[in-house]
Amino acid sequence: MMAKDNIGPHRLVVGAHYGLKEWLAQRVTAIVMAVYTIVLLVAFLGASEISYEGWAGLFAQQWFKLLTFVALLSLFYHAWVGVRDIWMDYIKPVSIRLALQVATILWLVASAGWAAQILWRA
Repeated sequence: MMAKDNIGPHRLVVGAHYGLKEWLAQRVTAIVMAVYTIVLLVAFLGASEISYEGWAGLFAQQWFKLLTFVALLSLFYHAWVGVRDIWMDYIKPVSIRLALQVATILWLVASAGWAAQILWRA
């Protein structure tokens, strides 16, 4: 009887918790984005006048800026999990996959920084 080889191409990559964290993260981030969409829709439908001043007044409130930033962070993490899975599933050369993952991370971090700048610039 041969010893079970759990490395290389014979490693076990499935199980009760494999991918559970990512699956749960995508569901939680989707809920956050859905709640933000509902809040935004209520603000839009409840506005007496839809104008630049109205939207600027809504986004001037700290709670709305924070909610917007949390929704954007959820979007970025949601995108990271999805795109990372695409790179892992379809890009087989490790060096190319790593380069694409690093580029994706840099893009998402830069987008989060840009979002913070837009929301909180003076």
